[in-house]
Amino acid sequence: MKITVLTENTAKNETFKCEHGLSLYIETNDKKILFDAGQSDIFLKNSKTLGIDLGTVDLCILSHGHYDHGGGLKYFLEINNTAPIYINEHAFEPHFNGKGKYIGLYPVLKESKRLVITNDVCKIDGNMTLYTCNDKALTYPIEPYGLTCIKNQEKSPEDFRHEQYLLINENGRKILISGCSHKGIVNIAEIFNPDILVGGFHFKDIEPDEQGKEILKEKARLLLKEKTTYYTCHCTGTLQFDYLKEIMGNRVKYISAGTEINI
Repeated sequence: MKITVLTENTAKNETFKCEHGLSLYIETNDKKILFDAGQSDIFLKNSKTLGIDLGTVDLCILSHGHYDHGGGLKYFLEINNTAPIYINEHAFEPHFNGKGKYIGLYPVLKESKRLVITNDVCKIDGNMTLYTCNDKALTYPIEPYGLTCIKNQEKSPEDFRHEQYLLINENGRKILISGCSHKGIVNIAEIFNPDILVGGFHFKDIEPDEQGKEILKEKARLLLKEKTTYYTCHCTGTLQFDYLKEIMGNRVKYISAGTEINI
């Protein structure tokens, strides 16, 4: 399996563009997958630099309903005429940041006939399944960090029921792909206990001061309890990653636009 980072907050070098967002291109034994599409067409520009033809992608998966993961979907629909887009049933609900700004998807995307609406579990094929974990008891509480959604016509703290994770079983290994891990990276690692976990940890809102470092230290300790090797990015935060790296060593690695992971 090969995973290529098409867009992320940082770039491997000046050859690649970057933005606040995430998009991954995944090649399994028999499928080509686009996992998220960033917030613009940068994922597409970087794919051309890498020599990747997204027109041949077999399927697209949206991890959750935020603009920095689904904003580029309209560009993908223009260059790929066949790939279904797997998106959770709650993804188009209104989502807002801590300042009240809308951070959801373009409503017009709902009109696409290529959407495959998923719920708590969606088995794509014999090796790939999407999970929301909405039906799981979480060991640690979800921290919304000021994000909100509309529930019963009222703004409520975000519960991230629209977030889904891709579990791939290939060559005897479990690979889990996450967008932002809003339900808690420690919860997710504990539930799946994968060999490889790729995705954002959403630690960027934890200030790396003394109190924040204690929080990060505890999260690192809990992550190390699993057998997993972690590849992280995007909403983890670079300063937060640097501190995690001190504790977790080679069990955690940062990936940027242009990075390739061979599994």
